[in-house]
Amino acid sequence: MKPFSYERAATPAAAAAAVAGRPGARFIAGGTNLLDLMKLEIEAPAHLVDIGGLDLDRIEPTDDGGLRIGALVSNTALASDARIRRDYGVISRAIVAGASGQLRNKASTAGNLLQRTRCPYFYDTNQACNKRRPGSGCAALGGYSRQLAIIGTSEACIATYPGDMAVAMRVLDARIETVDAAAKTRTIGIEDFHVLPGKTPHVETVLAPGELITAVTLPKPLGGTHVYQKVRDRASYAFALVSVAAVIQRDGSGRVAIGGIAPKPWRNAAGDAALPNGEKAVAAALLAGAKPTKDNEFKLLLTERAIGAALSKGRAS
Repeated sequence: MKPFSYERAATPAAAAAAVAGRPGARFIAGGTNLLDLMKLEIEAPAHLVDIGGLDLDRIEPTDDGGLRIGALVSNTALASDARIRRDYGVISRAIVAGASGQLRNKASTAGNLLQRTRCPYFYDTNQACNKRRPGSGCAALGGYSRQLAIIGTSEACIATYPGDMAVAMRVLDARIETVDAAAKTRTIGIEDFHVLPGKTPHVETVLAPGELITAVTLPKPLGGTHVYQKVRDRASYAFALVSVAAVIQRDGSGRVAIGGIAPKPWRNAAGDAALPNGEKAVAAALLAGAKPTKDNEFKLLLTERAIGAALSKGRAS
């Protein structure tokens, strides 16, 4: 780990100003992803701005009947909150399916949204990676790509977004609140928050330099049956090969988002509309234009079967 300086922020706007005004600065809260990347010298921030003491750790009702989740609410606190378990069960199920209890105790809501890919070529600093070193190439394109993306990729990157919580939030149409160095706030729909790699895979979100996430808001409850189906190589502490977040209504309609197959949580209107027609129709709609490699083309069928398992759970409830 390389030397770095450190400060504690007094307010969200002050934190944003501290990062925006200092090249190479980064926010740190739980640090469950960032500290690992620093130890491996994948990331080497010159300055850390600690936001852990800010008043951003509450879950509060909104005027429209939803919930506002502070950026520093831990994954454990979010998954165990009675309102989340009752009205937004897909989030609880997704969070519990990820990481370990110790990590969930430290990981924050905002940090979870911002976690970086677990592509093995990103983690191996001896390999070319456009995310880690823009313009160096993508070793995964000619390498072993079993875990990697089958849709939303580009000639510069085939890495997947690794998280579970964001897939659940995508199916719920969550919105992300931020503040910048000038204390200006904005709200970003989660569908627009993560970006596809294109020619700039190192740009992973629409956040501007120094822009700080302060909260995530959920709309009023959708009702229906909430399901999170995760397929992975181990029964625990493993990232998804394919995951399915779904909200199924009694008439068979609903919403579905997929994780483990793309550089961002994957959902489209055609996939939602196809739900009453079964998993084959949903998979065909969601995977239109997919470009798997020889190593991960099995994810096409696995996605269909994971959707089928989620729909079976939804209809059985």
